Amino acid sequence: MGLWNFRKKDNYALALDVGTEFVKALIFRIDDDQASVIGVGRQRQRLSDMQGGRVTDITGVISNCEKALDQAAEEAGVAPTQCVVGIAGELVKGTTTTVHYQRPAPKSKVTVAELKTIITEVQKKAFEKTRANLAWETGYSEIDVRLVNSAVVDVKIDGYKVTNPVGFQGRDVSVGIFNAFAPVVHLGALQTITEGLGLDLLGVVAEPYAVARSMGMEESVEFSAVFIDIGGGTTDIAVVSNGGVEGTKMFALGGRVFTKRIANDFGLSFQEAEKMKLMYSNEEIDKKQQEKIVKSLDGDCQVWLSGVQLALEEFSGIDLLPSRILLCGGGSMLPDIKKLLEDSDWVEDLPFAKKPKVSFIHPRDVANVIDETQSLDDAQDITPMALANMAIDLAGTPSVITGAMDKIVDSLKE
Repeated sequence: MGLWNFRKKDNYALALDVGTEFVKALIFRIDDDQASVIGVGRQRQRLSDMQGGRVTDITGVISNCEKALDQAAEEAGVAPTQCVVGIAGELVKGTTTTVHYQRPAPKSKVTVAELKTIITEVQKKAFEKTRANLAWETGYSEIDVRLVNSAVVDVKIDGYKVTNPVGFQGRDVSVGIFNAFAPVVHLGALQTITEGLGLDLLGVVAEPYAVARSMGMEESVEFSAVFIDIGGGTTDIAVVSNGGVEGTKMFALGGRVFTKRIANDFGLSFQEAEKMKLMYSNEEIDKKQQEKIVKSLDGDCQVWLSGVQLALEEFSGIDLLPSRILLCGGGSMLPDIKKLLEDSDWVEDLPFAKKPKVSFIHPRDVANVIDETQSLDDAQDITPMALANMAIDLAGTPSVITGAMDKIVDSLKE
């Protein structure tokens, strides 16, 4: 594998985004709370390798990952093995469950030991509730569903929001915990791929959660937005309200559907249709042809929008949806998508306080990640950059809350 064993250092890591259309690999250096990207690799997947965000040919995907990793290592001059992998697809479910805990001695200060007890209690309840819901929704048995990642997103003491409850007094501690679950077959495929590549897995992260965390929202309790990440095979949605991830939803409809429609309507091969779609997105074709493509894609765009509506309707625990929509992913570059979200009356049946503003996330917006290669420049680079941002926490020293959470999660996973 070319440079893969060239040079290994502890403060280097890599992010692997195994997407339906492309495998994307970033190699980065971690300095304190910052990741500096020094190598980038991309490899197109075959149509038979992935379907709707799910791996369908493990050997094919390993081969594609090797090529992307080799490109990144060639550029970086270093080949780390510590790796964060993203997981997406319609069967990955994430939700935040808030549980209240009544402290027996409200006048005493919360200690680290008590915090661990509280989080253990809360997470067990949240875990059971979410896993049972997912099993019911998907038709999988609970045994076939595994916890992917878990995080404390919100802590309040007697209604007062705190980032670290240690040292505070109070009776009612409410803890909001985000849990993402995936079917074991889906998770196992990614683990097999990393083993086949000889990588040391720091963590598997639900991609919409990583994207939602990438905007530096932990610095602002006011931050609220709907994130929509449109990949080749799936659309991932995350809702962030007042600095906390409320949940994630996904559905199996992405950029490939639009490419197939163009191929069908214009009598082209998939590759030719993909090229035409990109030229259309970049306004590189004449007006007459543009009009034909708009007409061709209209039905699929409406179906996609219905998927967004249904996903947002499932966030029934939120009084008001944030009036800000942030787009990323290769599929979001199709001009019809932003236009549809802005112009149609689709929001009328949803609890938005006002019509949402729609904008793109740019690579420069991703918190704590600096691109030294200067080659990360569009919407499809956001997800791997967001995974690099997550790696900073996973590779570093955990906070009191995160450390307690990790131990509990490990015990629950077993």
